[in-house]
Amino acid sequence: MTVIVVLGLLFLLLAIGTPVGFAMGFAGSVGLLMVGGTGTLFGILQTAPLSTVSSYELITIPMFLLMADLVLLSGVADDMFKTASAWVGRIPGGLGMATALAGAGFGAICGTSTASAATLSSTSLPAMIRQGYEPKMAAGVVAISGTLAMLIPPSVALVIFGLLAEVNIGQLLIGGIIPAMLVTATIMATIYFLVWQDPSRAPRVEPVSWRERFSLLWQVGPMVLLFSLVTGTIYLGVATPTEASALGAAGALALAIAKRRVTPATLYRALLSACHGTCMIVTILVGASIFGYFFTLTHVTQDLVAWIGSLQTSRWVIITLILFGYIVLGSFMDQIAILVLTVPIVLPLIKTLGFDPIWFGVIKIVTAEVGMITPPVGLNCFIVARYAKRPVAEVFHGTFPHFIAHLIAIAILVAFPSIILWLPSQMGR
Repeated sequence: MTVIVVLGLLFLLLAIGTPVGFAMGFAGSVGLLMVGGTGTLFGILQTAPLSTVSSYELITIPMFLLMADLVLLSGVADDMFKTASAWVGRIPGGLGMATALAGAGFGAICGTSTASAATLSSTSLPAMIRQGYEPKMAAGVVAISGTLAMLIPPSVALVIFGLLAEVNIGQLLIGGIIPAMLVTATIMATIYFLVWQDPSRAPRVEPVSWRERFSLLWQVGPMVLLFSLVTGTIYLGVATPTEASALGAAGALALAIAKRRVTPATLYRALLSACHGTCMIVTILVGASIFGYFFTLTHVTQDLVAWIGSLQTSRWVIITLILFGYIVLGSFMDQIAILVLTVPIVLPLIKTLGFDPIWFGVIKIVTAEVGMITPPVGLNCFIVARYAKRPVAEVFHGTFPHFIAHLIAIAILVAFPSIILWLPSQMGR
């Protein structure tokens, strides 16, 4: 009964707009007071915040956020879309495919889905509309392409999963590379199918000379070098994810300086933005830690694992139900909130069923991508609608084909775990 009351309080706080970290911290504190009294509550409140923020790996988050802000400052996002459109623009649906490639490229130095969606909305979406693309299709492409930042390293979502699940963050980040390629190819194939079905959805653009194509490649060269610096050092074992994030932030600063975009005011704004994002995430993690202590004392996780273990059904049925539940949750809640709410409960169950935590972490993030475009609260769709000044219903309609295609991609990743696990198994060899 106590668990039901506390969960009801948590969802009530979330429903009235309380920030996730504060809602979880308050509901968890009420639960600890009901279960263990004031002694237990104050003991946990004295130790939980410090134990949560003292993790060395936590430094990865502000460094990746700072790297993203500095890259935005450098203006490299526009260069990526121009280059991609020059190379694939002549293909049916080429500008849409260029948007997917730009989303993948921007995700490789951003790490946050909302920032990626906002950037693509201001760069690639107007270009597609000017070219005569169907607005619904163009908006859907931008919304789904923005989600790639959740999967491609440096992914803040994967870092948070690694912190919560206490698994190797480097392996998680590297494990997302091949699935990211698969998902990018899935988006591009969906665009090609939609244009093949109705060519009027995406008129072809004027061809670009080979000389101009290669000259544009030089513009995105620094971004490729920055991605290689971060991901390559992690993969080769030269640097830990924390060290690689610091190298990435330093590289992004050098890139912004080289582009002559750095002033005291712009640098201050970038630092402040990274601090704001970090404080938000740390607050959520502290609130989740307090709430997690409540779950531990009430044995919710242990009882759930025991109950699932007693079911006479295949583990594949159970993992399917879990992933379906994540899609439903993703249509209502922020993805970081879902991570901190569910990972401490679900991960012991995943291990009991014999699934690899690294594999599950990547699958979870791919599933979260679907949640970012699923009504009624698909966040990326609202961001695209706001920046593009298009009806949000139109954006949701445009993402529906990608929703179906993503389900197929998830099924492939579930059926063939080696797609995720092969690259991490080669690290440091």
